[in-house]
Amino acid sequence: MRMANGFPKILWGSVAVVVVIVLQMSVAAVAGNEKAFHVPLGERQLFLDDVGIAKVENLKRSMHQPVKRGAVIIPDQQWETGLQTRCTPVWDEERCVYKIWMITSTNIPGLAGTSYAESKDGLRWTKPVLGQMNIKGSLENNFIAVVPGHAWPENGIENVVYDSDEPDRLRRFKGFYGVINRRPMVSADGIRWKLLDAAVLPSSDESNLSYDRKQKTFIATLKRGGPFGRSHGIWTSQDFTNWKDTGVLFHADELDQKLGRENIKARRADPQLQIQGHLWDIHDSYKGHTAEHKVDVYNIGLFRYEGVYIGTPAMFHSNDNRWNKDGFHLIQLVCSRDLKTFKRLGNRKTFIGPSPIGKSAYDLTQLIGPSSPVVRSDELWFYYTGIQYRAQPKDVERNAGAICLAVLRRDGFISLDSGDTEGTIQTEPFEPTGSKLFVNVDASKGELRVDVLDGAGKVVAQSEPLSGDLLREPVTWARGNIAEMEAQKVSLRFTLRGGQFYSYWLE
Repeated sequence: MRMANGFPKILWGSVAVVVVIVLQMSVAAVAGNEKAFHVPLGERQLFLDDVGIAKVENLKRSMHQPVKRGAVIIPDQQWETGLQTRCTPVWDEERCVYKIWMITSTNIPGLAGTSYAESKDGLRWTKPVLGQMNIKGSLENNFIAVVPGHAWPENGIENVVYDSDEPDRLRRFKGFYGVINRRPMVSADGIRWKLLDAAVLPSSDESNLSYDRKQKTFIATLKRGGPFGRSHGIWTSQDFTNWKDTGVLFHADELDQKLGRENIKARRADPQLQIQGHLWDIHDSYKGHTAEHKVDVYNIGLFRYEGVYIGTPAMFHSNDNRWNKDGFHLIQLVCSRDLKTFKRLGNRKTFIGPSPIGKSAYDLTQLIGPSSPVVRSDELWFYYTGIQYRAQPKDVERNAGAICLAVLRRDGFISLDSGDTEGTIQTEPFEPTGSKLFVNVDASKGELRVDVLDGAGKVVAQSEPLSGDLLREPVTWARGNIAEMEAQKVSLRFTLRGGQFYSYWLE
């Protein structure tokens, strides 16, 4: 992990980019020895993988990027030179505020650690005085001191989650202490912490943490070495004290190396992304040697969203023989159903990428993704670290890092798309668990229709056509009704024209 310094302004706005992948004309049915497909009540069914899909015709998959809202927490205290986070903001139900923890570098030699901020709306953040750390004779700052006297990197707090299911309110905030290896700790408010009598989790200087509330499982990704450099082991716990190494290592592969060279070439060809003085921006060799192009996994957030686990690996692209000295990050998307096997989404294209230079952006080179998104009504808010420089160019006085925000449509990771020609998707058979069917679809230029099929493939219900940009639209029925299909095996057939289909669910 690298600390950063600086003060640039806020950047607002970025354009969503769609990466299109052609879907096969049909998808093989679930094998007989696998679990039968079911649609849990209220759980949105996404199209990231082929689970639950029997057949697709004339539709294509698209991956969508969130829209950037710029830096929302910047280094504006007199001692701050850079802010980073490996946390998702936590909503404190008692105080009705969001809370976040930040890795903070300063202009004071030897002083770095973790600071704290809070917000009522997730956009305007304050840094309250906590009175825990002495800075030049003053306690008027927002630093957290878990163990008085500890210094960086021992005093770092990378990861914090909130456990609303915890019966002991003194343990509802849970986090890891230390930047090299991780000590589990708990808190009633996220400000005053108690270390647990628990084994230390082995990790280098990067980790992430999330809470799978449905499975009541804590998920940690801990940095370690792998076949292509930095990789991340996956650990789980049900009580936050006893942890299990799953034996799964998420790492880069040969294809990442090939695509990485293409990403480096594309960055060099884009004048909006060239930073004066960066080695990989100005030449292909270092001291007469051919540059080494290498890609590894700098960090990965891993979280449960609806019925699938989604990861946001920050892929570090190195382009010089001083590997790890300079380079840039691209945040990608992966998914898994079991935390053992992973599918790389969007043909490994970028989910969150760098902003162009010249607009006072922070996220020029280093982008480190969130532990999970914040669900805000019909949007997903991704808070991520944006750092201007990996290696400081000669013509700037100091580096700069801030907490940035990007916003995605709810369920908006992957859509199934059609143009003027109708396309269809048919689900595997399942027993309906609810009486109302909802869809998330943008059919502003077309329409979506739904048929309910019985076990023999006969249409037993048909919907009215749906048009418009519909984020959570109940399906109305022209003939029949899914509410009449309780305890029966049915399939859903969605017919789409001129739109993007994101998800469906039952209530």
